[in-house]
Amino acid sequence: MAEPPNVRLKISNRSENVLLVREVLTGVAETIELDSSDLYDIRTAVTEACNNVVLHAYEGQEGPLEVDISASADAIEVVVRDYGVGIRPRIRAPNEAALGIGLPLIQALVHSVEFTDADGRGTELRMRFLAPSRCAFEPLQEDGDVPSPADEDLVSTTALTIAPASLARTVLPRVLSVLAARADFSTDRISDAQLVADSLAAHAPSSLGSDRLSLTVSVKARNLELCVGPLGAGRADRLILDSDVDGLGPVIEKLTDDRRVAAVGSSEVLALQLVDRE
Repeated sequence: MAEPPNVRLKISNRSENVLLVREVLTGVAETIELDSSDLYDIRTAVTEACNNVVLHAYEGQEGPLEVDISASADAIEVVVRDYGVGIRPRIRAPNEAALGIGLPLIQALVHSVEFTDADGRGTELRMRFLAPSRCAFEPLQEDGDVPSPADEDLVSTTALTIAPASLARTVLPRVLSVLAARADFSTDRISDAQLVADSLAAHAPSSLGSDRLSLTVSVKARNLELCVGPLGAGRADRLILDSDVDGLGPVIEKLTDDRRVAAVGSSEVLALQLVDRE
């Protein structure tokens, strides 16, 4: 069985979400201290793959886009997956002429690429980049299924799984900043969302039931709703109280407008709401 990815992002195939993918890649690269030229190539190739899903996978309709990112000491593997009709390309041999939208560029930037067509039930583009990093992750273990929103909810909801949880320090603030801007938050309220993200990234790992942080973020006009978990039993309230960042005190309690704790089996999920009333 393949190891689970370090990051799994499940979003709608809206074009605006390609920026979200690029920001997640940048956050991963920062943690593992990836060379900037390698990051440029990876972001370019992955952008092309995501744009193909945006343009072709669902024949003009909306549908789910999944991106998996796995980092090892000498390579990064990125999988871009859809559940539509796909773009149905054929990966060409080195001596063949270039065909297809974006695929020649992808092939020029990756070490290896594999395309899988699931008989009309989706497509998967698996790209491997030889990119040595200074801070490799330990191999991950499967930790059961991670809840994710239904496909029809992805229009307004982003689902993100991060492992190890320490990786959230560079990924989560980027994600929440993009989504807060999308919700038309003011500059001050975007800064608040970043502080909440910093606090969650710093303190959630000690409250998790595993070394995997999962969250969903729902975006409405001037409103963000976050669900964070799986947290250990009794740990959600402690996370709120301990959420100090840079000596500012319990940031989550001060900057969020609503906080709820829900039991999910033997674990807890913390639901937070940020509202911009300006």
